[in-house]
Amino acid sequence: MKGKIIRAVAGYYYVFDYEDGRTHQCRARGIFRKDGSKPLVGDEVLFDLTHTEDTEGTVDEILPRKNSLIRPPVANVDQALIVFALKDPEPNLSLLDRFLVLMKRQNIPAVIVFNKDDLDEKDTFDGIARVYRDCGCQVFSMSIRTGEGVERVRHLFDNKTTVLAGPSGVGKSSLTNLLCPDAGMEVGEVSRQNRRGKQTTRHAELFPCGKDSFFFDTPGFSSLYLDEIRPQDLKMYFPEFETYEPSCRFTGCLHLAEPDCGVKEAVRSGKISRERYDSYRKLYEELKEGRKR
Repeated sequence: MKGKIIRAVAGYYYVFDYEDGRTHQCRARGIFRKDGSKPLVGDEVLFDLTHTEDTEGTVDEILPRKNSLIRPPVANVDQALIVFALKDPEPNLSLLDRFLVLMKRQNIPAVIVFNKDDLDEKDTFDGIARVYRDCGCQVFSMSIRTGEGVERVRHLFDNKTTVLAGPSGVGKSSLTNLLCPDAGMEVGEVSRQNRRGKQTTRHAELFPCGKDSFFFDTPGFSSLYLDEIRPQDLKMYFPEFETYEPSCRFTGCLHLAEPDCGVKEAVRSGKISRERYDSYRKLYEELKEGRKR
């Protein structure tokens, strides 16, 4: 039998059966521990039921993966929907840039969505959209509370397996409940003390939301480290640099201290966002310092 793991909790894997649409609680065979592999939420698997009439069984084989992520620990992702809020909590663009780097490294297309558009009294979204217009991602705003822009976002999920990711308190669980009313996800509030969201999702879970359409809701995060990336490779994950790199005098230019740099000239002339370039410099220094430790 063939299915997809939609949840993993306390050693149990909950497998969505493609044939009858039921979910079966399964254990993984010991062979996975022996060869060092582990089933992930999103894995397509072959499984057997203990008895024909049972809803319990065993995962026998993990089918080849399209891709996999470490954080969140999920597999076979078609796209990432990165959700931030325009207010309460304030958008942390440094964290957003880290996630874009991570998705680019995994060759997973990303879409950026800013929720709570109804609270955006200072036109924050327009400024952010300008910063990210050339980063290779679509950028949308919406308000789950008023419904503004939600239908446009809903269509992004059609015929895809999508991972929802972003900080706590930005509306991921609310969006999950909107797309899949049976999910019954707990919705958190923003802390009055530090204006950060309270985490309500405690494990990655995959929800069916239409024919051949699934999405992951994942635990929120307030930090994201990119230790596995070499500092000299970081520039590859900022797509807006690529157009201007042929104008650099030096092959392998890092776009930092080098003279006659096409990327830095594009920043000076406003063709590349200053905010994105400053984020690149900050991340580069962080990765460089991390290598020294």
